[in-house]
Amino acid sequence: MIQIGKTLISENIIEEQFVCNIAKCKGECCVQGDAGAPLEQGELEILDDVFEKVKPYITAKGIESVEEHGTWTKDEFDELVTPLIDGKECAYTVFDKAGVAKCGIEDAYNDGAITWRKPASCHLYPIRVTEYSEFSAVNYHEWDICSSACTLGEELKVPVYKFLKEPLITKFGKNWYKELEKVADEYLKQFSK
Repeated sequence: MIQIGKTLISENIIEEQFVCNIAKCKGECCVQGDAGAPLEQGELEILDDVFEKVKPYITAKGIESVEEHGTWTKDEFDELVTPLIDGKECAYTVFDKAGVAKCGIEDAYNDGAITWRKPASCHLYPIRVTEYSEFSAVNYHEWDICSSACTLGEELKVPVYKFLKEPLITKFGKNWYKELEKVADEYLKQFSK
């Protein structure tokens, strides 16, 4: 593990290569899984506040799910998550003409309807951040549906932390990211011999 401030970072985010390959996976991360996208406590109020502006961007079934379960819910482990549609895709998921899953929240953001892009867990994926009282654990989450992203990342030689530069800066700040870049360079010099 690598420590920067109050974060403990898995070396995997430096070692592993990753570039989303949406043409291959079709946005399966918005559909697969046992629960909705993990949410941070501070995102609950944001979801409540933006829902009316996001509503035109999601499906009728998505609206129905939110109206039934709320803009957020809890999973079987009592963790905060987005609601699902019939136990499958996230309630905020929409599909384009090619059948690719996209985020209705992000569509609203891209149109300028809201200023919040989407849940941090979605923006940071395949990084998962677990908050503890004394530190944040920053880990790489490996999922078989992302195998095409791993292959593309290897072809393009893009490590996870570089692919996720923008969301990591959003989450932890520019200074934190600059420190991560320095640590990554040193780590790679040391271990790539």
